[in-house]
Amino acid sequence: MSVSVDTVVEDDRWQDAGLERLAERAAEATLAHLGLDPAEWEIAVLGCDDARIAALNEDFRDKAAPTNVLSWPSAERGAEVDGAMPEPPEAGPDPELGDIAIAYETCAREAEAAGRPMQDHVTHLVVHGILHLLGYDHVRDKDATLMERTEVEILGKLGLPDPY
Repeated sequence: MSVSVDTVVEDDRWQDAGLERLAERAAEATLAHLGLDPAEWEIAVLGCDDARIAALNEDFRDKAAPTNVLSWPSAERGAEVDGAMPEPPEAGPDPELGDIAIAYETCAREAEAAGRPMQDHVTHLVVHGILHLLGYDHVRDKDATLMERTEVEILGKLGLPDPY
């Protein structure tokens, strides 16, 4: 059985980009890489546009601008020590890891600017968002190094190049 990814598409361009398939693949790879049974977890992914993510960014982060991806973990899982691995969640009656929103225009612009296929960039951003749900962060230097290294390892297992 695979991870349960509830994908909600508000912007139809995400249908053409294959967001549902990309999110499921990224979630499976991320959870498996971290030793978590994908079948035990649920994630919600919202495929939206820049206007919607800008509103979410303002509501939740007081930043009135679009961004590529936002995440809302179902619980605080971050490590106290900079660079330490976050404690993995324990399987139980509440399998929800959290929610992710991803903005089409920002992702498309970033992919084009980096010379990467849109699907590769979206996969990277979904992996990034899921790591946030699992307590990874990039505010502190050693945490950022750990998160980026973990992303590169997961993407490598998916056959995708290092985005950094």
